[in-house]
Amino acid sequence: MTSLSLAQANQIIAGALAHSKQAGYQPMGVAVLDGSGNLKAFASEDGASMFRFDIARAKAWGAVGMGVSSRVLGERAKGNPNFFVSLSATSDGRFLPQTGAVLIKDAAGQTLGAVGASGGSGDEDEAICMAGVAAAGLVCG
Repeated sequence: MTSLSLAQANQIIAGALAHSKQAGYQPMGVAVLDGSGNLKAFASEDGASMFRFDIARAKAWGAVGMGVSSRVLGERAKGNPNFFVSLSATSDGRFLPQTGAVLIKDAAGQTLGAVGASGGSGDEDEAICMAGVAAAGLVCG
């Protein structure tokens, strides 16, 4: 079983924040979790609010836990809101089905973890996550 290294997690963060800076987004926070939902690395840009960590981690935690991007989770939540509210409650707020996190996969398609971002719109958060995964030579899921 392949695992996500700290070096890869840091490459993802660096790529995500570089994309954010190039695009002119607001200060971001980026959380990278391993395949078990454990925090591998986190960075918060100067000026980012105190909520960035919790939101970025919760987006990524939901994605890796459910095996799909947080965008997909947000769409699913519209059709079954009670289930998703229950997931958030039973996970002590670590689950957030909002756009802004993607799965991290290796070339063979094995899930290594997830990356979540917070600071911009959901689309902006998702875009920097995707850029970070690509910068590390990995695949988004």
